Amino acid sequence: MPFSTACKNAMLDSQTFDRVQLHSGDPGASGTSNALGSKVAATFAAASSGSRALSAQVDITGLTALQSVTWYSVWDNNGGSPVFKGRGQITSGDVAANAAGAYTLTTACALTISDS
Repeated sequence: MPFSTACKNAMLDSQTFDRVQLHSGDPGASGTSNALGSKVAATFAAASSGSRALSAQVDITGLTALQSVTWYSVWDNNGGSPVFKGRGQITSGDVAANAAGAYTLTTACALTISDS
């Protein structure tokens, strides 16, 4: 039985997400594989349609020039002891840092509860 959209939104809104990290491949079930750089502060909008997206883009620096960036992970800083909350694949737009080693994670990045 699928959850209603309202239920999905409530579940997502009950979670704290305040950090993101980039990855060069699937972060895996614990969010630690293929990590690039450090976790950086991020703000997420309220859930809508079973998804909770970044409320503003996140500019990340300090990467290797032209480094492949294909996944991101989402974390709760939890008082300085980060807790992994989820991951997503970057499927459109830039999939590499620029020549200066910077990357912008856009508001298209979201955690979604699906019925499958």
